[in-house]
Amino acid sequence: MKIMTLTGMVATAALFAALQASASAAPVHLRGTVSTVDGAKVTIKTREGSDVSLTLGDDWKIGGVTKASIADIKAGTFIGTANVADSSGAKALEVVVFPEAMRGTGEGDYAWDLKPSSQMTNATVSNPVQGVDGQTVTLSYKGGEKKVTIPSDAPIVMIGSASAADVKPGAAVFIAGEAEGGGMPSKGHIVVGKDGAVPPM
Repeated sequence: MKIMTLTGMVATAALFAALQASASAAPVHLRGTVSTVDGAKVTIKTREGSDVSLTLGDDWKIGGVTKASIADIKAGTFIGTANVADSSGAKALEVVVFPEAMRGTGEGDYAWDLKPSSQMTNATVSNPVQGVDGQTVTLSYKGGEKKVTIPSDAPIVMIGSASAADVKPGAAVFIAGEAEGGGMPSKGHIVVGKDGAVPPM
């Protein structure tokens, strides 16, 4: 894994903070795979099967994720996790591990659209306990805390820097943008998977 420069970390932190801030504004979220790139024009096959075309430029901010593991989730680590609650408690759908320079990014617990009734919790890990169903962690954030179980099959990724060159055919992407006039977004934020990783958020 490449070590991010401070500049790259700051830019990526700003990207993820913007994703959190825009959650209350109900932005357009797209998840899919890059199918073609023609100069600045990028076509994405969404997970719903539709084709979406975007034109990259200065209005698009790009960050990246690489694969990580449960071993990267320790007491004191700052993470983000989309999770859903059932009768046994909150279960992680995915986990994003933040580097120390991005601690506090998007901190809190708020509605998310990965699955119906899912929440996004960005917080500091405390009291990790290994159990039969996976590792259970207490997540502490300003104003509260939440226990979340991370199943053994939950995808886990690490935040890193990325550029437009990483947005290439076959790369998995997560896009958050605000569309004008109900169309496709013309600006926003792109999270691209690197080295075979898939942005799970």
